[in-house]
Amino acid sequence: MMSAERSALAYGITICLLWALIPSLFFPNPPLDVVEGFAWGREMALGYTKHPPMQAWLLELSFHLTGGKAYGAYWLSGISIGLGYLAIWHLARRLGLSARQAFWAIVLTSVTFYFTLPAPEFNPNILQIPVWAGMILFFHRALEKGRLIDWVILGLLAAFGLYTKYFVALLIGAIGLYALVFPSARRHVMTPGPWLAAVVCLLAFAPHLAWLAKTDFITFQYAASRSHGAAGWIDHFYNPVNFLGAQIANHAGLFLVVLAGFSLASLKKIRLKLPAPKLENRSDSLFLLWFAFLPLGVVLLASAVTGNEFKQMWGTPMFVLSGILAVCAFRVPVDWSSPKRAFITAALIQAIFLGVITGQALLEPLWKKKLSRIHYPGRETALFLSDEWQKETGTPLAYVAGEMWPAAHLTLFAPSRPSMFLNHDPIESPWIDAEDIQKKGVLLVWTGDGTEMPQMFRHLYPTATRQGFKSFHAPGSGTMRPVTLNWIIVPPGKVADAGSD
Repeated sequence: MMSAERSALAYGITICLLWALIPSLFFPNPPLDVVEGFAWGREMALGYTKHPPMQAWLLELSFHLTGGKAYGAYWLSGISIGLGYLAIWHLARRLGLSARQAFWAIVLTSVTFYFTLPAPEFNPNILQIPVWAGMILFFHRALEKGRLIDWVILGLLAAFGLYTKYFVALLIGAIGLYALVFPSARRHVMTPGPWLAAVVCLLAFAPHLAWLAKTDFITFQYAASRSHGAAGWIDHFYNPVNFLGAQIANHAGLFLVVLAGFSLASLKKIRLKLPAPKLENRSDSLFLLWFAFLPLGVVLLASAVTGNEFKQMWGTPMFVLSGILAVCAFRVPVDWSSPKRAFITAALIQAIFLGVITGQALLEPLWKKKLSRIHYPGRETALFLSDEWQKETGTPLAYVAGEMWPAAHLTLFAPSRPSMFLNHDPIESPWIDAEDIQKKGVLLVWTGDGTEMPQMFRHLYPTATRQGFKSFHAPGSGTMRPVTLNWIIVPPGKVADAGSD
């Protein structure tokens, strides 16, 4: 019989491999956030309009490691989730759970929604999974052992998290508050460790802070422009309840696996218990409950007070402790009558979700009419438009302006990998060199069947007209509606100055 350690390793590797392999083999085109991330990463800037740069940097690295392919994004997701499982395993063992319980903590975590269907879309939410799990693990190590190396790693992970998404500040705040509230942690405050972690984090994050100041905090401006404030008093109630409901639904797979492990007779006797056996240390119990529920509580309170809507997917990294918590609360697998049935249920849930993404890739073109992101003919459009530019100007395409979706595909698939001049706006694209784009010209591109240019171009090029258009079909699609791309080639010396308007 395989040991719990080997079972956990085999399960984690198998699941991560499947979630990386299937989209690598069957997705004709990358998902939305992946394409956008590749477009940002092309520039290797210290920041971007929408997010901090870490996701984009890693995508650009994967592009070069795979010889210019996009499938590296799926493997980045698999690696991120796999590292999350590794941190969960070590944290479970540190909290006193047996190897068998730690194995089930990983299984139960793996069937929560955010670890399944969203996995192929490597974005800052997915990348936060190992950051949150790792920070909680090394904070626990630092509190127990007090070693400076653990505090240094915690500081580096915090900086990495901030480079990934500012949302990790919520976890940093939870860690800081924990260190002030609980005496077992407060004794560390007057030691060098926490201060060293803070200094390491600030030093590592300083380049991005300088970029934010230089760009007038453009990322925060974007976030403010996308936030949905309260439209009325009902939003102060509806938005937090809606967010909480979505997070509970996210755990449906976990609940199904837990229930599958019990017999009908044992269900009648079920008792929730925190801490579970083996979690005999009260400090560890408080530690687990604090980081399992405090971040969620803060988000719900903020939403209730402000009435703002929090995106449901923001909850992705907040529940890395759900599997450990479930093992403790439901005495898994101690009180189970059928662990085998529970594991079969977990495997079926994974198979269903993996079947869904396989079906999306292979079967959607047979019946779906609306062109989906993963069936967008990205490579075909990029090669065609870059060829049109080359024939017209005799030079490689260096810049493309317009809507993010069609423009970003050129940055990824065109041979010259042009820079994206998002919405022809220098504020949204601070990496654009005004002199260089004037020397090399720009391709304007937008989607739609009409001849009229979008507003973003019309006020900059009032006398210009659509130069060409072409419809592109999804690869192998018989029912999906084609996408029509329109373009204008703006030659060198004729690029409008958006900043002068």
